[in-house]
Amino acid sequence: MSKKTIANIFASCLLCIGSAACGFTGPGTDVTGPASPYAPPVIVGNIRSNELTESSGLAASRCQSDLIWTHNDSGDGPYLFAMDLKANVLAVYKVPNAQNHDWEDIAEAKDKAGKCYIFIGDIGDNENKRSEHQIYRVPEPIVTRTDAPSDRKHPIDTENPAIINFSYPDQNQDGETLMVNPLTGNIYVVTKHLSGPAGVYRFKPEFDTGEIINPEKVGELSVPSIPNGFLTGGDISPDATRMIICDYTEGYEYVLPAGSRDFDEIWKQQPAIIDLGKRPAGESVTYSIDGTSIFAGSEHKNAPLIEIRRKQ
Repeated sequence: MSKKTIANIFASCLLCIGSAACGFTGPGTDVTGPASPYAPPVIVGNIRSNELTESSGLAASRCQSDLIWTHNDSGDGPYLFAMDLKANVLAVYKVPNAQNHDWEDIAEAKDKAGKCYIFIGDIGDNENKRSEHQIYRVPEPIVTRTDAPSDRKHPIDTENPAIINFSYPDQNQDGETLMVNPLTGNIYVVTKHLSGPAGVYRFKPEFDTGEIINPEKVGELSVPSIPNGFLTGGDISPDATRMIICDYTEGYEYVLPAGSRDFDEIWKQQPAIIDLGKRPAGESVTYSIDGTSIFAGSEHKNAPLIEIRRKQ
């Protein structure tokens, strides 16, 4: 989402703080839920790249330690940026035969054979005018860190992507959250609503069908904030027992009930509010490779990369 759009939305909310229509969580907010199991947030680095100024999604590699993938929001080409855990850009990749209409989030999952894939959600639609969206999937490139420096003028090509073309079954919607269940392979898009809860849509991992897919709506998500469905990013833990989702100000972690084998029960749980630190325009969040930390990012030049460690 553009900085201008974000500013307009925040201005609208400021006009109605104190009413039931608009506001945000913060210190002293009266909410009922589990206590946060995380330590205070720590800035581990800042993105010092002139080519990466609107980091809109984060995905920690599930195959390569100390590696995070990100991308710019709309207005850039189909580029992926590989960063270390200090926010240093290591390499720039281009996804062939792909377009960045409005890339809003990114996810990663490892298949049963141990191969990792990056999923890219071209799911943004600020004005709800797009009737069709795309989810791209590419095998994760191996970042050797000894390759010649790359940038958007001299990127490294990924393999050709597999594609899901989809339309919502009910109405055109904006989405900024893409997640993949590492156990089932199911893909989830969570929409972004200024009024009312967000919708949760589930896709089977079926790519390149040649058809426009209609995902199944499997739930709604209402975080303890006002607006309660204004969600900007999320991720599922590597063991598929937890989910972290964020808006511009906070994170919200949902935990699957003990013994449950139905991941879609998670949408009905009460979340713990997670302090993700100060983010100029917080739109991205991911679990670490082992699930013991959360990393959060922001759309902004020199934006911070923030780590939130789980308490021992």
